[in-house]
Amino acid sequence: MRSFLVTDTTALFASLDRSDQDHAACAALLGSGRGVLIPPTVLTETVQLAHRRGLRTAAGALLGLVLAGEIEVAQIDHEDWARIREPVNRYSDLPLDAVAASVVALAERLGEEEIVTLARRHFAVIRPLHTRTFHLVP
Repeated sequence: MRSFLVTDTTALFASLDRSDQDHAACAALLGSGRGVLIPPTVLTETVQLAHRRGLRTAAGALLGLVLAGEIEVAQIDHEDWARIREPVNRYSDLPLDAVAASVVALAERLGEEEIVTLARRHFAVIRPLHTRTFHLVP
């Protein structure tokens, strides 16, 4: 079974934004040759963030990576939506939104223990269903 780098918005955006302090680490990791996998929520949020920050070229580059197959966009199924709702409700004291919860649901469905994120606080508190904790990189 192929292993993927399940990636959230923070790391994906940093890999695109050369002015981001984490750009080099995120770009190197996501360009390492392992498959990059994101839910559609992350794609939408990252493109919107790039537009808000005036990085329209980066938004276009991201869409080009998806079209080229360098970033795979996984669909969210009905069971994923049920799982997405659970941490959003459970961790309501955190700024954990449905986008982050969709990354969790995708990682759990695929049995991935590693999440590429800069939002360590969000993902460190979530208890995955398939492993004791997530391994957060970079």
